[in-house]
Amino acid sequence: MARLFTPTTGLPELDEVLCGVQRGDNIVWQIESLEDYLALVRPYAGAARDSGRRLIYFRFADHPALLSGVETHGPETESGFDVFVDQVHSVIESAGRETFYVFDCLSCLADIWQSDRMMGNFFRLTCPRLFDLDTVTYFGLYRNRHAKSATGVITNTTQFMIDVFRCRERLYLRPLKVQHRSAAAMNLIHAWEAEGQFRPVRDSGTVAEILANSRWPGLEDNQTVSHWQRQFAAAKPVAAARRAGFPDPAEWEWFARLSRLLFGDDAAMSRLIDEYLTLDDLLTVRSRMIGTGVIGGKALGMLLSRAVLRRDAPQLEARLEAHDSFYVGAEVFDTFLVHNGLWWIRRRQRDPATYLNEIGEARRRMLEGAFSPSTLRQFEGMLEYFGEWPFIVRSSSRLEDRYGNAFAGQYDSVFCANRGPWERRLGDLLDAVRQVYASTMCEQALRYRERRGLLGENEQMAVLIMRVSGTAGGRYFHPHAAGVGLSVNPYRWNPRIDMKAGVIRLVAGLGTRAVDRNDDDYTRLVALNAPELRPETNFGDIARHAQRRMDAIDLKESRFVSGPFAEMVRDHPDFPFDLFTTREDHGKPAFLTFDRLL
Repeated sequence: MARLFTPTTGLPELDEVLCGVQRGDNIVWQIESLEDYLALVRPYAGAARDSGRRLIYFRFADHPALLSGVETHGPETESGFDVFVDQVHSVIESAGRETFYVFDCLSCLADIWQSDRMMGNFFRLTCPRLFDLDTVTYFGLYRNRHAKSATGVITNTTQFMIDVFRCRERLYLRPLKVQHRSAAAMNLIHAWEAEGQFRPVRDSGTVAEILANSRWPGLEDNQTVSHWQRQFAAAKPVAAARRAGFPDPAEWEWFARLSRLLFGDDAAMSRLIDEYLTLDDLLTVRSRMIGTGVIGGKALGMLLSRAVLRRDAPQLEARLEAHDSFYVGAEVFDTFLVHNGLWWIRRRQRDPATYLNEIGEARRRMLEGAFSPSTLRQFEGMLEYFGEWPFIVRSSSRLEDRYGNAFAGQYDSVFCANRGPWERRLGDLLDAVRQVYASTMCEQALRYRERRGLLGENEQMAVLIMRVSGTAGGRYFHPHAAGVGLSVNPYRWNPRIDMKAGVIRLVAGLGTRAVDRNDDDYTRLVALNAPELRPETNFGDIARHAQRRMDAIDLKESRFVSGPFAEMVRDHPDFPFDLFTTREDHGKPAFLTFDRLL
């Protein structure tokens, strides 16, 4: 039978410095070498065994084992963040209250996942649960290796954050955070004496020597940036060498590494990625990213389609507008879920028996959720770039627009007029991203995933933010024409039509009327091998089946609107009526046919 649970570091003098270890304490040791962490783990583990408490060691890193002969669990890191979190929490829930834990060095998670952000998210999910269960837990973290945004999350969440230094073969400790304890020890360096005592270091010479030998990175050091930043920065000279005509033998290795970060491991898309994209393409994407993580299926499709034209039809690619979209990485979505109390709701939605139970609460939290300060700064930078030009916030999830699962119409896209005071423009942008995020947990999307056996898949929502193509014609903003294309034409109304050539649904104004078909209106069907053909057989039918309403962005009201075509383009000085419209006779109004355009 276990004795009375008395939390301890196994070093009584250290317990005194810290004003006692309490139930629920998570202790993070910021270290420079694994040996320093091990020196602190050993007495802690010994005290746990001596007290008869259950001690669990989470072994997941490639560094030497910290403990042997204890209960050890090896959660899978290579299977991804979700699986790792589930396996760790399964052990924690099974072990119950008043358990002692030791984790391998957390920095190894950032190395494996190539993400400081997700390392911080893991801690944010795990530390509070360990606190609730009255456990005591040790974590190691390499100092000055991670982005401040990630270490800040860990510092804010943990009960103890303690620096560990080694100087002249002696260990020194400096508490940086001691939650709900006396602040007397805060930021005061203590020497670990041979007798097990901890003596405050009060002379400036010793303090200066300790810190000067601590591998302090300096005010401008790259070691405080994220794994992503270091990876992409290291690849830039390789791409520059290619442009200069001196290709680096490591170029392909860098391309493969960065493409996995941006696009994931979709085998079906890998061939196209390898064939059409370049290392410069990947670096360009990164330069326009908000946050980190994969950019999703829709964004990848946009990149590939332009790359195919660039190589195989350069004369067409030259006619396209420059592509200056922004990409919100999927890890921003994961972080949003974690920091707004939505992670566990999403995990419960994997159960086919209960996946719809909490959709109301999930939507409320999504629409009220907050973004991290670093993400907000990047959104603000994007707004400065766009000025007051309209843009659209589009879903681009991990599963979306991949082979077998188009997700057509399942997730939201939101137009932003992007006009008015700065605060309003930023608020509209954040609301649009929240709306796209919320659509991942709506009933329609969840039922779609359930029907296709995708509830258990790791669905992450990235976001594609695109400048809206078009011109401002007075109050309304819209392109002259837009449409949606299908690679196979299912409408073979004439023997001359080659179904394999494809079809376009063409509309005036924003392309929403081509994508979201309306029962009260029509689109122009264009068979790509015979664009002059129409399904109608006489002029009266053509007039009856003409598009009459048009979608646009109302710049005055800052909203998406639909209205009669004639009214929407009335004040548009450059609208090409002669290419788009036809009159039956001079006494009747013109209507949309697109005949001269085609």
